[in-house]
Amino acid sequence: MTTTDDLRSQSALTRRLVWAGFREMLPIALFVLVFGAAFGLAALQQGLNTPWAVLMSSAVFAGAAQFAVLDLWGPQVPLLPLALTVFAINARHLLMGATLYPWLRQLPPARRYGVMALASDSNWALAMQALGRGQPGLGLLLGGGLALWVFWIIGTVLGTQVGSLIADARRWGLDMVMGCFLLAMVVGGEKNLRMLLIWVAAGGASIAAWHWLPENSHVVTGTLAGGLLGLLWKEKSDER
Repeated sequence: MTTTDDLRSQSALTRRLVWAGFREMLPIALFVLVFGAAFGLAALQQGLNTPWAVLMSSAVFAGAAQFAVLDLWGPQVPLLPLALTVFAINARHLLMGATLYPWLRQLPPARRYGVMALASDSNWALAMQALGRGQPGLGLLLGGGLALWVFWIIGTVLGTQVGSLIADARRWGLDMVMGCFLLAMVVGGEKNLRMLLIWVAAGGASIAAWHWLPENSHVVTGTLAGGLLGLLWKEKSDER
């Protein structure tokens, strides 16, 4: 059973842990740079200048949501549809925060929200894998997030200058990098029948939602399905 002292030690934000997270996320960050460049180019094509595009990447730091915003951008921006679209795309962050809450609550509010401001799929997966092994994870989350954030901004700047060279990341298969990384995190995690069925439930629910539910709802649906099964089917060590 995890004690309060364990949670505190796993919530450490030392320079060593932050730097370790930064280093581990660098390979993914290089591909994020390419997508940042694609966003920078798309932003220019939608009428945003370089400073505004860079400001959006710096303050928002949400690739899919930023691309969605560009689709709604124009002389008159529809604020309510824009807000609802961004919320739907980023709703998974509510679940990320919930899974990290036992460790986040050990931090002062300023650090807690600062760490989560840089949370994304890949560094969250890295942190959860470490925490699942009983190792410190929030430092990895912060360091990995810093790497992704910095390279996303650099990519945006490059995209506003030379983005036409890499306008279509899918042409080079780069759109599969993040998915492959997350799959590697899953394969490297716990292996038993319980985890297999949880992932099958999550994947099946996500595919069904992708076919029949509103756009961008498949991520949250799959997460809730897997999480619910995990809650109902507890590990033996949790039942004591």
